[in-house]
Amino acid sequence: MEPTPMDLLLIMGTGHPLFREYLLASAAADGPPLWALDPAEPTWQAKYLAGHTVCDVFDPDAALAAVRRVAAEHRVLGVFCWHEAAVQAASEAAAELGLPGPDPAAVRAVRDKSATRRLLTIAGVPQPAFHIVAPGGDGAEAAAAIGFPLVVKPIALGASQGVIKVDRMEDLAAAMTAARGTRQAGMTNDGTLLLEQYLSGPEISVDAAVIDGEYLPYALARKHIGPEPYFEEMGHHVDPHDPLLDDPELTAMLAAAHKAVGWRHGSTHTEVKLTPDGPVLVEINGRLGGDLIPYLGQLANGIDSGVVGTRLALGERPDLAHRQDRHAAIRFLVPPFSAVADKIALPPARPGELETVTVAAPGDELLMPPDGYIARYGCLIAMGDSAIECEQILDRAEAETIFECTPLRGAA
Repeated sequence: MEPTPMDLLLIMGTGHPLFREYLLASAAADGPPLWALDPAEPTWQAKYLAGHTVCDVFDPDAALAAVRRVAAEHRVLGVFCWHEAAVQAASEAAAELGLPGPDPAAVRAVRDKSATRRLLTIAGVPQPAFHIVAPGGDGAEAAAAIGFPLVVKPIALGASQGVIKVDRMEDLAAAMTAARGTRQAGMTNDGTLLLEQYLSGPEISVDAAVIDGEYLPYALARKHIGPEPYFEEMGHHVDPHDPLLDDPELTAMLAAAHKAVGWRHGSTHTEVKLTPDGPVLVEINGRLGGDLIPYLGQLANGIDSGVVGTRLALGERPDLAHRQDRHAAIRFLVPPFSAVADKIALPPARPGELETVTVAAPGDELLMPPDGYIARYGCLIAMGDSAIECEQILDRAEAETIFECTPLRGAA
């Protein structure tokens, strides 16, 4: 029997349920039926889908071939993607089908941090001093030109993986070796590195919708970073009325940065350092934020990023009106060293005040940098009337958490 043609919205790369199911649920409730393209058969995703195709969404050619097969049988209305490793394929699919989305060249520009740096330089957007070091290069000359401290980072990974602060020349070689050896699913690390000026000051992220070149920021998170020399994200806080959202210098810089890389349509998640000399662009990500940041935004101001994303994918202007007015914060729980989890017990949730998410299970290996990254065993999410109240709720919840582990022999 021939399949019945449907109007569909394609979702490419659904990700991890603990961190992305809330977005998929919103997308399913908001718009046309969803058809997923993923590397494996759907499990938790199935209840939200009208259908699916198993394919390598991290390979643009394979993904595009799969999209053509779906489009031959159904009417595809849009392509939606929040997975860092699949955004390139999604942009190329949308472009081939004549659907709204970011230009594939703009996606390449933000996926390759060295390309971002070159384009921001041309546009005069504030960013750290930098040098690009080819595979095999020792970086010594570049490091001497930048000065210490500096930051070493792979050009095409995400989630701060392989990003290392270096305080002196004697530590540069080891940091570069570690950065070149970092691997992340679906992404390529060919050994090309950025050496960048270390920027002092707090870091923020801004989630925005861009439509027809208009930059529309709607949620700003203040980031908490783990111990140096790594840049592990340990938490975020969202104030629905953060004054930085109305800061003309910041918003003008963000708009200029998006124009510089050619980003005219779609969701972005941009990271910025608030230095003593003003805001400086760290990177633009061509997707919704990770780390449950869009969920924090929804708790704080009521704007549902899953709905924002579907509206943009369909070529419609999203509704960014505030519907809530609360502070929201998340804290990630990690072991003190690389270890095997023996026991994990998070405190019970308290509706309207505290949510908890257990990420690991007894027997799991949790690898802290430099052994590995994102070694979380739990998340605590607080809601309150102020940043201070949220921190107090998180402190109490962390004090009530039970975590027992066995150190991994031979770990750093």
